[in-house]
Amino acid sequence: MGNGDIRVRGIAARAGGWSARHRWAAVGIWVLFVVLAMGLGSAAGRVDVKDSDQLKGETHTAAKIIEDAGIEEPASESVLIQAKDTGLTATDATFRDAVTAVVKAVEATGKVTDVTSPYDTRTISKDGRSALVQFDMRGDSETAGERVEPVLNAVEGVQKDHAELRIEEIGGASMMKTFDDAFGDDFKRAELSAVPVALGILLIAFGALVAALLPVALAVTAIMATMGLMGVVSHVMPMSDTANSVMLLVGLAVGVDYCLFYLRREREEREAGRDPQTALRIAAATSGRAIIVSGVTVCVAMAGMLFTGLAEFEAMGLASLMVVAVAMVGSVTVLPALLSLLGGRVEKGRIPFLHRSKRRANGVKGKGGSGQAGNRGSEGSRFWSAVLRVVLAKPGVSLVVAAGVLLAIAAPALGMKTEQLTLDKEFGDSLPIVETYNRVNDAFPGGSEPAEVVVKANDIDAADVTSALADFRAQAISSGASRGPVEVKVHAEQNVAFVYVPLVGGSDQDQAAKSLELLRDEVRPDTLGKVDGVQAPITGQVAGSVDFNDQLVGSVVPVFVFVVLFAFVLMLLSFRSLAIAITSIALNLLSVGAAYGILVAVFQHGWGASLVGAEGVGAIITWLPLFLFVILFGLSMDYHVFVVSRIREARLRGRDTKDAIRHGVVTTAGVVTSAAVIMVAVFAIFGTLSMQSMKQMGVGLAAAVLIDATIIRGVLLPAMMALLGERNWYLPKWMHRLPDLTHDESPEAVLPPAREGEKAGV
Repeated sequence: MGNGDIRVRGIAARAGGWSARHRWAAVGIWVLFVVLAMGLGSAAGRVDVKDSDQLKGETHTAAKIIEDAGIEEPASESVLIQAKDTGLTATDATFRDAVTAVVKAVEATGKVTDVTSPYDTRTISKDGRSALVQFDMRGDSETAGERVEPVLNAVEGVQKDHAELRIEEIGGASMMKTFDDAFGDDFKRAELSAVPVALGILLIAFGALVAALLPVALAVTAIMATMGLMGVVSHVMPMSDTANSVMLLVGLAVGVDYCLFYLRREREEREAGRDPQTALRIAAATSGRAIIVSGVTVCVAMAGMLFTGLAEFEAMGLASLMVVAVAMVGSVTVLPALLSLLGGRVEKGRIPFLHRSKRRANGVKGKGGSGQAGNRGSEGSRFWSAVLRVVLAKPGVSLVVAAGVLLAIAAPALGMKTEQLTLDKEFGDSLPIVETYNRVNDAFPGGSEPAEVVVKANDIDAADVTSALADFRAQAISSGASRGPVEVKVHAEQNVAFVYVPLVGGSDQDQAAKSLELLRDEVRPDTLGKVDGVQAPITGQVAGSVDFNDQLVGSVVPVFVFVVLFAFVLMLLSFRSLAIAITSIALNLLSVGAAYGILVAVFQHGWGASLVGAEGVGAIITWLPLFLFVILFGLSMDYHVFVVSRIREARLRGRDTKDAIRHGVVTTAGVVTSAAVIMVAVFAIFGTLSMQSMKQMGVGLAAAVLIDATIIRGVLLPAMMALLGERNWYLPKWMHRLPDLTHDESPEAVLPPAREGEKAGV
């Protein structure tokens, strides 16, 4: 059968065929879609998640009361005045002079309001060596960091005149400015450097500039379109900056991967002697189908985040789902059109000394030969061929050893401890303000992050409410939940009061959580809880962490069940094999478990922590395990679907199972390795950021992808499939009535070339 007679079917094949025949129309439609999406998004504007929607529970109730009352909480600041030696106390004249100087200096800036002296508010430490001058920043709290510099300069000036004292400012605005100055460019640098890194690796992988630019161009345009769609969708489901960053990360990863899979298959077919049109049609029917199966599975995994009930997770899930869907559609539509337009010019911009053997092979074919030279180009990696010889010779031993190694790596995850990282753990002690934070917590436990009781009453000035507030203040201290001082701010017009309670435990999250429990379960019911019509939800940093943990723990089971069940069903319908569906889930779970183990070993136990700058963290940030599960489960399917599709395709050609496994793994090794190196490099960039939460995310993702592309796909998958043999393709009779989503190309499309030495296209 001639090349032109090959017939293919299926959604991917039909989409690719149409795009190749109407290439300018396909490119035009894609460009129009990207421009329209960006334009609509810009016109609509992006609606971000409100504080009141961030969490459910008491934190949500408190934020809702504040929002409904129209109260704009200002950014509060404190100036710590602390004796450097034990001889000086707050009662000394020198100390009093410094307090007076601080009050006058900050007031003189005109940027602050409600300045209070520690002698009036009793914010003096038990040992008398430390005191706090407190005030609020004028204007919007969200932008207070932009206005706080004159106040910081004023405090610094007072410090110069009082060398015997330590005079330092800390608060929402000063921390905002400090972190923006120190780390604000971290994310931008990471996001901007990800594209050049990916392009550099693609240049090495393809050895040609045009071929390397195609995956990057597809990923970037998919990201641009999704940014626009996020603006439109945000009016139904609010988005966030975090969702945008995750979308960029996922979009670059899958956009490059999908294009890489498609382009490498098209190249391989041309090197094997196919004419460009036939090569493109086969790539559409094979890699195109794998992209659709993978894309839908990744979308399902990302949709799992919608079941958390956490607004931030829902935003991340929807944004990731959209960018994967857009990249998937682009890969099976505009990419074939571009390949058809470029033809042989896709090899333009050859990099000297790279892929010389392939150039020689192409040269042979150009002179009319297509046999051994052409087939050598698709034989695959010598390294993985050697690995496969060992694995397939002893599949049982390989399975036990590889699984044992991964289970050992995953073992530390059994003792995982999660918490919202405090300032000192998140940023370390590299910044002076972190040291100030620790000093304030030592002198005033919980003072830098007090619990905030939002009291709503029909009449906040009523005698019973006032009495209950006084009782609450007293019992908060007598119960041991706080050492004081407990501060009350009343907004009489809105019938709302704020009670600020420094929690015993301070930066010790476990102890602070116990203090919060005392307030919620004992102090509040005995005081404010006895007054009819009074609401008193307790919020704050510690309360937010506790509420977040509770909600996250409650969402783990539904998210897990949804992702695993739907991934199983999709794999079952796509490959019509019960064994492949089960092994896919098992291998992905093992990969995620190994990533958890590495995270716990490095960031919790400190094994090798100095290598990534993670000393003294001692915990995994609360949101990361569920986030990693969803992201990794989705991304792992990229490789799995691609490799298994190639194995199944070889099996349909008539190869026996072991030969099909060898062929599938070895011929996909190059593209899987290239894709994995790109993902690892991009994720590793996030592992170099200063924030421990981002460092943990980057290290976890990079480690998981590396394990997935090597041990899982190179050893465990072939070993497991070799042991199963023909049972890999088993489907119970009662399942035959299930929908058939295989849609493979017709058998003759994949018969030649099958073995080295067979002449293709004849």
